[in-house]
Formats: sequence, structure tokens, C-alpha cells
Amino acid sequence: MGDQLMVWLLAIVQTLLFIGAAPLLAGWTKRIKCRLQNRKAPSLFQPYRDLFKLYCKQPIVPQPASWIFRAAPYIVFASTVLAASTVPLVAVDLPTARIADVIVLVGFFALGRTFQVLAGMDIGTAFGGMGSSREMTISSLAEPAMLMAVFTLAMSAHTTNLSQAMNYVLDTGLVLRPSFVFALGGLMLVAIAETGRIPVDNPATHLELTMIHEAMILEYSGRWLALIEWASQIKLMLYGVLIANIFVPWGIAQAPSLPMLGYGIAAIALKLAVLALLLALSEALFAKMRIFRVQEYLGFAYLLSVLGMLSHIILEAAR
Repeated sequence: MGDQLMVWLLAIVQTLLFIGAAPLLAGWTKRIKCRLQNRKAPSLFQPYRDLFKLYCKQPIVPQPASWIFRAAPYIVFASTVLAASTVPLVAVDLPTARIADVIVLVGFFALGRTFQVLAGMDIGTAFGGMGSSREMTISSLAEPAMLMAVFTLAMSAHTTNLSQAMNYVLDTGLVLRPSFVFALGGLMLVAIAETGRIPVDNPATHLELTMIHEAMILEYSGRWLALIEWASQIKLMLYGVLIANIFVPWGIAQAPSLPMLGYGIAAIALKLAVLALLLALSEALFAKMRIFRVQEYLGFAYLLSVLGMLSHIILEAAR
């Protein structure tokens, strides 16, 4: 009974780590990007201050807003937190591993996106409708590429469960798999598009011709805007953890012991710091692409994922 309570407590703490560390990862990415662009970098804890400042303000509700506009921030944040609870962060084989399925993860993402898109159209403004239309276009191209990339791993591990797939990679050891290389490339491209980063979107702009995510939340303020911004930071960390722990799972704890958990926290922190460095470097080197080029970008991501699956099938047939 005590051991069962301990692993459930560990699962809750792991989810709280997702929620609490996501703004820190966003601050680290922003700091690196500012350094690369020779600008004065803000504090690592600036995202926490921004969220606290927004949360202390009273939200302003537009007159034509319905219950969807009021409920969307809570549903977006809750669905993102539920998605975080299914992804192994520092340890595998936790009680939440039973629902740690990639199909469930995509379903939570789709739930939050649906209500955010509906909230963008609920007010009836031109910006909200434009952002919602662009968001659904991008998601319709990004989700198949993401599923194809993870299914490549699932075919190797014979499961779509994330925890079991990570255990499979850990048990087989360091092996060069061409299928994993292609799937990794496809998933990284999808992660950039799904989190609204350059070159697909720019989270720091409010220009009419470029914004996608920001167009849907222009009417939000106060604590509702804080919840949406916090959810987007958690989503960025989620994709980083997926990339780090699926393709490079070494360091994640396979047993709930304090030394292994400490090593797992240090390992994921290092891997996320490296991924944030790569993200900031790509954003400093590349400009935002035209909205009509995004389909080519995501088409290439899907092509990489398909090549990963085909390479796995060819290698299995050759054995």
C-alpha cells in the first residue's frame, strides 16, 4: 500500500514538474535567442512574472462572447495538463503509464485546439476567424506527420504506449536506426509548427499578415490570457520531452529510487537545455516563411515520417 501510494505521488509530482518548469524552459529559450541576436536578455524567471501579472488582472469579456469564450482558457489549460500527465518525464512505469498512449496524447491536443479555435471565432472578429482558419489548416497537416513519426517507433517497439516504447529503446541499447533518424526529423518539424515557432509562426508578433496563434487570443486578457499562455509553454515543453525521451531516453529512471530519480531530473534538464539551444539557434538563423509555404514545410515533415516507416519495413523484410 505504501509503495503504491509512493508511485502515485511520484506521478503527481512529475505532472507538477511539467506545469512548474514550462515557463522556465520558455525563459531559457528566450534568453538564448536574445544572446544570439546581440540583445539584452531578460531574466530566466521573466515568464513567471508575466504570468503572475496577467493572473492578477481582471479579464475583460467582449459583449458578443458566449460560454465557449469563457470556458476555452480552462479547457485548453486542463487538456494540456492532462496531456502532460501521460508523458513520462523523469521515470517510466508509473501508474499514469497505462494511459500514456500516443493516441490519447493527440486526442488531448485536439481537444484543447478545438476549443481555442471555437473561441477565436466566437467573437466574430476578422482576426479571430483568420487565426482559427490558419490553425486548423496547420493542424490538419501536422497531426498526420506526428502520428506517422510516432507509429514508426510503435512498429519497432510493437506498442503505441510511450512508457513501453521508451523501455524498448532502453533495453535494446544504442543502435543506429535509419527509421528513427527520419522520424526524429519529422517530429522536430512538427513540434516547431504545433508550438507556433519560427519559421511557421512568430509568438512575439502581432502583425496582421503573419500571426496565427496570437490572432485567436487577441480578445483575451487577465487570468484567461495567463492560462492560455501557460498552456502554450507546457505544450512546448511537452514536445521537447517527447523528442528527448522517445529518441534519446537514456537517463530516465526505470525504478522509483531517489538516486535514479535525481539522475533522471538532471538528464531531462540537460536534454531540454540542448533542444532549447537548437530551437533558439534556428529562430535566429531563419525568417518566418509565408503562410502558403507552410503546407510544403509540413509536407516535407510527413515525407520524412513516411520514409522512416518505409525504412523500418525494408529492414525488417531484409532480415
